[in-house]
Amino acid sequence: MTQRIPFPVTLTLALVVSCFALPVRAADAPAASAAPKAALTVAVTTPQTGSLPQSLAANGSVAAWQDIVIGAETQGLRLVEVNVQVGDRVKKGQLLARLQAETLAADLAATKAGIAEAEATLAEAQANAERARALQSSGALSTQQIQQYTTGEATARARLQSIKARLSADTLRLNQTRIQAPDDGIISARLATMGAIAQPGQELFRLIRQGRLEWRAEVPAADLHRLQPGMAVKVVPAGGNPIDAKVRLLAPTVDPVTRNGLVYVDLPAGSEARAGMFARGEFVVGQSTALTLPQTAVLLRDGYSYVFRLGKDSRVLQTKVQVGRRLGERVEVTSGLDAGAQVVAQGGGFLADGDLVKVVAAPAGAKP
Repeated sequence: MTQRIPFPVTLTLALVVSCFALPVRAADAPAASAAPKAALTVAVTTPQTGSLPQSLAANGSVAAWQDIVIGAETQGLRLVEVNVQVGDRVKKGQLLARLQAETLAADLAATKAGIAEAEATLAEAQANAERARALQSSGALSTQQIQQYTTGEATARARLQSIKARLSADTLRLNQTRIQAPDDGIISARLATMGAIAQPGQELFRLIRQGRLEWRAEVPAADLHRLQPGMAVKVVPAGGNPIDAKVRLLAPTVDPVTRNGLVYVDLPAGSEARAGMFARGEFVVGQSTALTLPQTAVLLRDGYSYVFRLGKDSRVLQTKVQVGRRLGERVEVTSGLDAGAQVVAQGGGFLADGDLVKVVAAPAGAKP
């Protein structure tokens, strides 16, 4: 037979259970009604429409505008003086080296003495010829004798002219013992060695004429029509700073193997470029309109560019975009974004797709 629990005991147990349950439900209520917390406080920006320069990139090498090879023009003479080193700046006519000149100086002195003798001989022959011509009508001299005197005069005159020509040659050879700079420039190579015997045509020095350098850019044949002399170029030598330069001329031919044409670009004096260096550059070929964003708004993840676009309810959406040219602190967005989109200006590296953010106004004076 089942025993019944009295009613007062049942009521007491119900009150005790309710007293323990009520505090638990009261504590859960605030947590359920609290608003979600923002992951980051950000400022937003919109793409700006602006004009960006259109450029054509190319690679090439830096070379001397003109290389002058300076060598000896006489043979069998010893180098007795070398006055310049690699890197020296020289002026036109400056003495670079000197060859032994004693033998040639003696030859020149002998030739000068021969001229004096020939002049005396000519003077005597002229006097004899004049007397013979004066006596021709008197019959005191035969025709044969008169002809001998006039022939002697012509022979003496020809011998004098021959010795004078030899004097010019000896003077020239003596002057060639002084090896001089043919123009202003920079010594780029020196093979001259004290005591060495110089040979005709042997290279002793190499000179960068006027110190001028040029960048020889290799440009595909299909793009050559976009370039013209006088166009601005930004040249960046390996490990150096950008150099402002100008196109001098375009090669009239194209390499049949690479299908590239050479574009000769004059580099300003005193630049960081050196002959033989590799350099890359960009030709400014025009202007075009483009959408741009600050570089801080574009993130690079897994090899792709992304921005965080502000969506509904202050949540950000990770959006893949294509970027193009860069100018200063701004980058061109070629696709993936509308002109009216609101984009997180900076700090996107701390966000994930769908994060809740708190939007604040951009700092005063910030560049658009």
